[in-house]
Amino acid sequence: MKYQRIQLILKDDFAKLQDTKILLLGVGGVGSFCLDCMIRSGISDITIVDFDTYDASNQNRQMWSELHEGEVKVQALKKHYPDLKTINVRIDEAWVESFDFSPYDLVLDAIDDTKAKLALAKKCHKKLISSFGSAKRLDPTKVQVGDIWKTYGDRFGSKIRYELRKSGFKKKYTVIFSSEEAKVKEKGSFMGVTATFGLTMCAEAIKKITK
Repeated sequence: MKYQRIQLILKDDFAKLQDTKILLLGVGGVGSFCLDCMIRSGISDITIVDFDTYDASNQNRQMWSELHEGEVKVQALKKHYPDLKTINVRIDEAWVESFDFSPYDLVLDAIDDTKAKLALAKKCHKKLISSFGSAKRLDPTKVQVGDIWKTYGDRFGSKIRYELRKSGFKKKYTVIFSSEEAKVKEKGSFMGVTATFGLTMCAEAIKKITK
């Protein structure tokens, strides 16, 4: 049976995975691994949102990218996961503010647009799992999970916290981050870390679903 091995772990909680509606924002180095993990774990009602197309620079870290260079990501991924629901749009602050998140049980944020991330926190923090910077790092053992106010070691995360405080936002939500200092200034990336972020996001989603 396809899901027999995870059912042995989750037992009756496995049914909760199949009754959950997930919205995944961004299907790049983090999001693509999160997506694959969720589907292989039995989560079937997933909507992905992305606007980008695959190019050669994606191939060191993004699932399926080597097979679909030049194709729109959400359309290419639907070839591998036919039950996916897809939205091909740029995720920016205006889109977040206008989109209806109410049908979804969890919102998974694997984007890197600062203003959009801030808007997401303010609009749906109760069901949000957000990824901070996974680029420029080499050590997957430094990847951690915590609430937004307990993250550290990431300048991107520091900026998000600063902007949230400045706006008067005081709520908590779950964040995946790395305590490892960036190795380079350029946006280099290593799949060992980016994939770990994605797999950790999937695990946190399952933890919240079965809680």
